[in-house]
Amino acid sequence: MLFILIALIIFAVWTLHFIIKKKHMNLWLGHYIKRKFRVKKNDSGQPTHIMFAFVDHYEPQWGKDISLEQERARVDRWYQDYPKVAGKYKDADGCFPKHSFFYPEEEYRQEHLNKITELCEQGFGEIEIHLHHDNDTSENLRNTLERFTETLHENHGAFVRHPETGKLQYTFIHGNWCLDNSRPDGKWCGVNDELIVLKETGCYADFTFPSAPSDTQPAFANEIYYAKDNPDAPKSHNTGQLVRVGGQPWGDLMLITGPIGLNWKHRKKGIFPQIENSDIRTAMPPTNDRVDLWVNSAISVEGKPDWLFIKVHTHGTQEQDMDTLLGKPFEQMNEYLLSKYNDGDNYVMHFVSAREMYNIVKAAESGEQGNPNEFRDYVVPAPKYKNK
Repeated sequence: MLFILIALIIFAVWTLHFIIKKKHMNLWLGHYIKRKFRVKKNDSGQPTHIMFAFVDHYEPQWGKDISLEQERARVDRWYQDYPKVAGKYKDADGCFPKHSFFYPEEEYRQEHLNKITELCEQGFGEIEIHLHHDNDTSENLRNTLERFTETLHENHGAFVRHPETGKLQYTFIHGNWCLDNSRPDGKWCGVNDELIVLKETGCYADFTFPSAPSDTQPAFANEIYYAKDNPDAPKSHNTGQLVRVGGQPWGDLMLITGPIGLNWKHRKKGIFPQIENSDIRTAMPPTNDRVDLWVNSAISVEGKPDWLFIKVHTHGTQEQDMDTLLGKPFEQMNEYLLSKYNDGDNYVMHFVSAREMYNIVKAAESGEQGNPNEFRDYVVPAPKYKNK
């Protein structure tokens, strides 16, 4: 009997080890667990303010052999339906849910961006930068980013220039999760000094992560932090310095990560918890228990636990997911957010864009108090969207 018990324990440990390695949980699980003991709850007696951002790897050309007609149908679905569903809801500040459209440089079509620009003009989102590249160079990357930001600014009014550098200021999501050449095999990037290039071309924050179960996932889980680039090595953002109240900018780039963790209410084979990675799609709908997990992740600026930052992501142009993103599951998510997390006494909900989230992070870093709504344009002003 003892032998059987020992065998079962050994098998369970081996199975758990296999799953952790297969899902690359070893990359982030240690930091995730240690952070559980570090994070403080809001004990100020004041409501907890929640900044909620929905970022989208928005790729009209996703897939193989996609026709222009199919691209148009994908964009038209968002153009027609998003105002209808998002227009039903407003946060504590009177803002609609805001969709940050991270649009791929390599997929640019002016007609598609014209429609997205109109959504932004109506207050339903903002345009940001997405990029897929492979075997790239620093020089080519720099030229690509500067050319694309100028195109989006000239044709659609996206972004605002930095008053000192003159660079257009933007946020970034890396295609294939490979920021700073972070895939072990070196594919889908190739630029070890990517954080430096991003900074020097006007990028002020990255919104790529979490990427679990990908092996590109950095060690820092559920954090807002600064990373410093080592131009001779990949994945420099694997470590960094936390953004904290009273702190100063450090390194080359701020990373604002979304919730990552273990969902024990959704178990595989009834035993192992599902990895929560902030991804929203039909196979992973935004259920109430997931919303609670996002809030309980308590992502904040160190020393400011009464301001929480939730960033979820999707790939919004994939047909199989549009009914989730533009239909009942999206509506139910917003209804739950506003009913449970916008009562005014315990919680206050703020729908924000990626740019606005960054600005509020910077306000917290500077020690600002009060209503985060006052700081949506704290550092980087709102662009004036228009179509050429």
